[in-house]
Amino acid sequence: MENIGRRRFIGKLGAAATVGVLAGSPAALAQRTAALDYPARPIRLFCPFAAGGGVDITARVIAQKLTEGWGQAVVVENRPGANGTIAVDLVAKAPPDGYTLTMISSSHSVNVTLQKRQPYDLTRDLVPITQATVQPYVLVVNPGLPLRSVQDLVAMAKARPGAFTYGSSGIGGFSHLAGALFGSLAGIDLTHVPYRGGAPAMADVITGQIQMLFSTILQSHGHIASGRLRALAVSTAVRSASNPNVPTMQEAGIAGYEVSGWYGMMAPAATPPAIVEKLNQAIVHILRSPETHERLAVDGSEPVGNTSAQFGEHIRNEIAKWRRLIRELDIHAE
Repeated sequence: MENIGRRRFIGKLGAAATVGVLAGSPAALAQRTAALDYPARPIRLFCPFAAGGGVDITARVIAQKLTEGWGQAVVVENRPGANGTIAVDLVAKAPPDGYTLTMISSSHSVNVTLQKRQPYDLTRDLVPITQATVQPYVLVVNPGLPLRSVQDLVAMAKARPGAFTYGSSGIGGFSHLAGALFGSLAGIDLTHVPYRGGAPAMADVITGQIQMLFSTILQSHGHIASGRLRALAVSTAVRSASNPNVPTMQEAGIAGYEVSGWYGMMAPAATPPAIVEKLNQAIVHILRSPETHERLAVDGSEPVGNTSAQFGEHIRNEIAKWRRLIRELDIHAE
């Protein structure tokens, strides 16, 4: 027993020595030095969508604060196209030195299943930095309809299968999937009407051409406030700070319903962990400031600011969730 104990003790000493050697290895030292000097030149932050939207707003808030804090310009570049694929592909193939980053959104977790051929692997070719925000979708209806609650809507849809229409920004978009999940969980037959963007869908629900829409708060807030739309529920598991009097879909009787939009930041996969950690700490600090919270609330967004590992797990969970629904309902991209 004494010899076994001695061998275990020596083994632990050897393991500790090995860790010490690795920690002091030239590669590890080089990574730490690179992180200390980072950033030494301007950073490019790609936004996969057009200027003015929620992802762009979030990117510019973070970029401005990083620039102020580090004294190096963080420049936002909008590269829309292919539902966000173009910008992310550029970053996936960029040098992994922390100077080329990208925003992503919840749409990218859907693209993994919906787009048959992607030029990158979201979970393999990029490393998560942090989830920046979460935001609900709002179920809105034309106020001319005799609907005051989600249960009123469900009763009407069951009485007239297929006659109740919901719009979306396009096949496979989150407004489409939010409506499809609603129909699936509520056991009702809804007719999907895809549009080329959220604005024309919003226009048609206001004029009564379609009956309902899952909209972003950024798009719908003014119309709800003016009475042109009626909000029945928000899609997240908890109520939105932007619409505290509007119940969640779960509170409205749709058990298990949760759809959250979100934005986050990623870097090329081989980016040194020390640089990823430095970015994470700086961005999380920005997201937790009252000023940032106020600026992001314009989009109905609420700051998150989690670890790289937590964001990576969230992405994988979202991919799995939407893959199940897309396959269950046999949804195909346009």
